Amino acid sequence: MEKKRILLVDDDELITMSLEMIISAEPEFEIIGKGCSGREAVALFEELHPDLLLMDIRMEDMNGLEAAEEILSKHKEATILFLTTFSDDEYIVKALKLGVKGYLLKQDYKSLPAALHAAINGQSVFGGAVVDKLPTLMSSVNNENGFDYRKYDISEKEYEVIQLVAEGFSNKEISQKLFLSEGTVRNYLSTILEKLNLRDRTQLAIFYLKH
Repeated sequence: MEKKRILLVDDDELITMSLEMIISAEPEFEIIGKGCSGREAVALFEELHPDLLLMDIRMEDMNGLEAAEEILSKHKEATILFLTTFSDDEYIVKALKLGVKGYLLKQDYKSLPAALHAAINGQSVFGGAVVDKLPTLMSSVNNENGFDYRKYDISEKEYEVIQLVAEGFSNKEISQKLFLSEGTVRNYLSTILEKLNLRDRTQLAIFYLKH
């Protein structure tokens, strides 16, 4: 089995050592490089072309968000996963808009191997505390510039469903707000997920925030 190549960037040496032990214990992964700043993350990514970049956010020289933005501007296919102590709303929104694969908190370290595997396979990965914040973040996002939902073959009614899902409303609540049956809402949701090639409500909420 060909191992997946992981680049690890964190400015805390002790955390880097701990993460290296956790990741190296998994037979499907190998650490191919380590850095301690966003600037190093950019340089090492260009040099090593890893399958996944696991990176902290708050670092000196260049933070993780800035590094991710620079990397993704050149490599849109890059798989980047943030692992940080901070669940600041501003960081989460910025990370999602950049298009990174996930945002985990360091206290979720036990789920890290599964998260790495999921991210490498194209899934979005978010820690429980981050997922809990999504409805609040959705409702606070300024949508003045609009979202051109028609280019995704989404109807106006489907877009209303998307907005309410993103704000954390259940199917029953959505049916009451839009004067639809719950069955119709479920059908709308299934159609929306199929059109956008998404797996579940969480991915839909993330898609809405990113766009």
